[in-house]
Amino acid sequence: MFSSNLLPATRYNWLKEVNKMKLDYRELKLAKDGVPTWDAMLPVLMSIAMTQKEWLGAELKAAAVEKLNLPQDLRELQSGKRQDVAIENRTGWALSDLSVSGLLERPRRGVYRVTELGKSLFQKYGMALSQEVTHAQPNYKQHKRDLKRAKSGSVSGQGDGKDNLLDDAVDSPSAEQIGKAIDDYNSVIAVNLLERIREAEPVFFERLVIDLLNAMGYQGTNGTSVLTPSSGDGGIDGIINQDPLGTQTVYVQAKRYAADNIVQRPQIDQFYGALSRVHGNQGVFITTSGFSSGAKAVAKTFSIVLIDGIKLTSLMLKYHVGVQQDRARKSYELLAIDEDYFDN
Repeated sequence: MFSSNLLPATRYNWLKEVNKMKLDYRELKLAKDGVPTWDAMLPVLMSIAMTQKEWLGAELKAAAVEKLNLPQDLRELQSGKRQDVAIENRTGWALSDLSVSGLLERPRRGVYRVTELGKSLFQKYGMALSQEVTHAQPNYKQHKRDLKRAKSGSVSGQGDGKDNLLDDAVDSPSAEQIGKAIDDYNSVIAVNLLERIREAEPVFFERLVIDLLNAMGYQGTNGTSVLTPSSGDGGIDGIINQDPLGTQTVYVQAKRYAADNIVQRPQIDQFYGALSRVHGNQGVFITTSGFSSGAKAVAKTFSIVLIDGIKLTSLMLKYHVGVQQDRARKSYELLAIDEDYFDN
């Protein structure tokens, strides 16, 4: 539960400022339980976020709740199957929506700040800011497109065919529903993961790419993997020697691009030129965006492997790079009747 006296001391004395601008929660759109809906929290969060250059996520959410002046029973009200505290859950959803829509950005882990888009929209709409506005933004629309693509692929992290545990389960609607629920949940994680990667520094992305390829087995048993210096890398960001002698080498190009910055054919040509200079015949080009049809065609000619943003996060989930089991959530075991037990 959000509580100002439980938060760590920081350089911001936000509670004092928030107390100056209390809001009657009853003026907001309320759910049936009497607590503001998640979208009603959008302008509340923005009004708080605008008061400082940066906010810790936990403090921003706590400050928003403080501003509402909710009675104690509504602060503690739990809802849903998991019995989450309603106001915490809805404030978290609103914060996520503002981030996905591009009104807030995360310069560092756990830190939020208002973007130029956020300033512009809040100045225009103020407390009338709604999900219709946030969901009309290009970033949100791209998020939905990425999510649709992720759901159309396999991002469950369970692999295909015989590696998919659900294929060995009983063939029943319940098993199918569980499988779909897992895939849908992991699709959201994959898209959120892609957004986090796009926010990171380019050198972080280059390290991530090497970590992923190593996890996939590209490094081999006794091989090595290195990042090339950022200056003078000649168009090659990483080198993976699959054996100690370096007779089998994979060259990597990593481009951390915005969703709309599609890799074009000239960039593939340049990468192929870099491969030719080092007499390389194995190249992997990885981006957080996508590839044009021309880029795909020439890459096929040059036998260069292409990995776009959706494929990247699908592989990260499959090989557990940048993700971990959510131990805070209950795990479920899918069981089948042991026929051998009854036959004996």
